[in-house]
Amino acid sequence: MTQETVSAPPPKPPPPEGPASKVAEQPPAPAPPETPVASQKPWFSYLPESVAAALSYLFGWIGGLFFLLFDPRPFVRYHAAQSVVVFGTLSLLLVLLGGFFLGAFFPGAEGLLMVLQRIVEVTWLVLAVFLIFKASSGKRFRVPYVLPRPLVDGRSRRLDEGVSSGGVRSRHPRSVDG
Repeated sequence: MTQETVSAPPPKPPPPEGPASKVAEQPPAPAPPETPVASQKPWFSYLPESVAAALSYLFGWIGGLFFLLFDPRPFVRYHAAQSVVVFGTLSLLLVLLGGFFLGAFFPGAEGLLMVLQRIVEVTWLVLAVFLIFKASSGKRFRVPYVLPRPLVDGRSRRLDEGVSSGGVRSRHPRSVDG
């Protein structure tokens, strides 16, 4: 009878000694923490409506145009539209009253044009402070003769309700009355 011997696999050699063996023995490093995802809120939601409306007056018609283009909230858009109209008109008046335009046509009236220009500048400053105060208090103040009627969600109230100026339903072909 022959006897078969089962041999065990050869033993593994001991790990080498030194700093490299210590690194190999350590468990793998944990994954770095995930970076927090930026909030999905739009930039204008960080500003209260009254602050955004007041800022639309602070930088004249440029600030109003910025908020009119980028902020969808109705209260802010109302004040931004009013800012564009009021301060755009005052800017145009300042350019016209400057020496370059009317001063060239009326060389003798430079003193009067300068006085008119200063009146427009003071009007600009007083209106800016007053409108910033009204907007920051949360009131929808309408400057007379600037916007024809208060704006609601970017459209006029009369068009939304189908009401004519007398309060009677209009017979306009687009009206929705039956």
